[in-house]
Amino acid sequence: QVQLVESGGGLVQAGGSLRLSCAASGRTGSSYAMGWFRQAPGKEREFVAAIGSITEYSDSAKGRFTISRDNAKSTVYLQMNSLKPEDTAVYYCAARRNMIVLRGSYEYDYWGQGTQVTVSS
Repeated sequence: QVQLVESGGGLVQAGGSLRLSCAASGRTGSSYAMGWFRQAPGKEREFVAAIGSITEYSDSAKGRFTISRDNAKSTVYLQMNSLKPEDTAVYYCAARRNMIVLRGSYEYDYWGQGTQVTVSS
């Protein structure tokens, strides 16, 4: 089992930055691909970024967000710059049991509880 705990969400003005963290515990290791997803009210959960054998970003995240990991700390980060009101959502961290990076939320085995990001205009 792997437990994931997100932190770093909050309220920020448009154009600002936030860094989300996802701390993993349990049977962790560098052999997991890690992803960030988000879900806005009334919308489906959507892929944001993932890191494993490669890194991938959604079109909306590309150029503004950066995913990284510190295996020694079992932590994954999502640096979000140039935030827009449409980035407002609950952001979830997820892990899957191999290093292949995939975009479907159903491909991930473990999930955190989420952290709220609100971007004001």
